[in-house]
Amino acid sequence: MSAESGMHIASIHPGGWKPARGYSNGTLVSGAGRLLFVAGQVAWDEAQRIVGEGDFAVQFERALRNVAAVVRTAGGEPAHIVRLTIYVTDKSQYLAAQKSVGEGYRSVMGKHFPAMALVEVKGLLEEGALVEIEATAAMP
Repeated sequence: MSAESGMHIASIHPGGWKPARGYSNGTLVSGAGRLLFVAGQVAWDEAQRIVGEGDFAVQFERALRNVAAVVRTAGGEPAHIVRLTIYVTDKSQYLAAQKSVGEGYRSVMGKHFPAMALVEVKGLLEEGALVEIEATAAMP
């Protein structure tokens, strides 16, 4: 991504490695810009009620939409997201819902794949949350 402001965002993949699928091994941001650090977002609606009770794919998409909402509020777009950390309470739920998760991901992020990590955790602070997503965005 290049912007008139001179900021450039590029995916980094070491030579000889198999291509990353659904993420980037690294994201390089150069030029002028601002960094936004987005706190962990869960599948809350506007009244801070968890949506998609027990449905991993629904919660994933809503949490990602909440991340995108914070980025947009700061003047950015999902394409400005350079890092995602996804915390899940059950990796097997993520794996079982991968197709639906991918569809939800693309509905929010399109084909933009920042650097990502998925971490299985014992629990999340918000009761009923199956996934929490935090992000970093680089914006002009």
